[in-house]
Amino acid sequence: MAAVVAAELPERSRLLLVDGMAILFRAYFATAYGGSVRRTSAGLPVNAVHGFVRYFMDAIRKFEPTHVACCWDLGSGTFRSEEFSLYKANRPDAPDDLIPQFDLVKEVVASFGVPNIGAPGYEADDCIGTLARLHGQEHEVFVLTGDHDLLQLVDERISVIIMKKGHGNYMLYTPDSLMEERGLTPPQIIDVKGLMGDASDNYPGVKGIGEKTAMKLVQEYGSIDEILANLDGISKTIRAKIEADLDMLHLSRRLATIHCEAPVLLAMNDCCWAVDRHAVERKFEELEFRSLISLIS
Repeated sequence: MAAVVAAELPERSRLLLVDGMAILFRAYFATAYGGSVRRTSAGLPVNAVHGFVRYFMDAIRKFEPTHVACCWDLGSGTFRSEEFSLYKANRPDAPDDLIPQFDLVKEVVASFGVPNIGAPGYEADDCIGTLARLHGQEHEVFVLTGDHDLLQLVDERISVIIMKKGHGNYMLYTPDSLMEERGLTPPQIIDVKGLMGDASDNYPGVKGIGEKTAMKLVQEYGSIDEILANLDGISKTIRAKIEADLDMLHLSRRLATIHCEAPVLLAMNDCCWAVDRHAVERKFEELEFRSLISLIS
């Protein structure tokens, strides 16, 4: 499917919800793999923030939102890690030269007049899901991310923009395009993850069931609940695996589910895309991002 350009989008009020940490990490590793990290003349690392701005502004140009907000993980434990202590426990610590950029990128986002949103005990995904459901009732919502877990949010008013390899490449997911590409409805994204688990988030699903089998089961039966209601019709080998791991199946499905009732609010009047060029220029000058000033002209 071809990359989406702004001209293909309808002219209506649209809210862009940005998965801040996903884009920041993408920007960091896209520029740090060669071992050279961009720094200011004072030695402050800024490569991830610089890359973030480029990704961010490219998406603004392509999708032309009328309103923008950026959601963040807060770096503390969440209700998922309380329920399953190994949740994301396999992830390495952030690189030392990325850590100071966590606060810095939020300062840059704020200079654009864009709200930074997060909630203790919840992930950015939960904040995005909550705001998407809230504002999707009256506005068109786009979610910008590299995280395929967010595809479960897709509906007639919520589209998910997945950043692809290479700068400026996107896949825009709607219910139709998700079904066309994967043969799944948005809720079935959760059920597939419940069965197969998620190595990145470090929850196992059902031992011995991989993506291919999980997809086949969900497509055939529709949901985990229907699979469990029809175990007699499933092969003895797969049935035995599911029955041996029922508790973990239910836990994995809960861990995979985005919580759309996080304690966050966003007034549309507070996130209008109306950039104060001088405020952004001041921040860019501070960070020695002079080459990026043309992006806001």
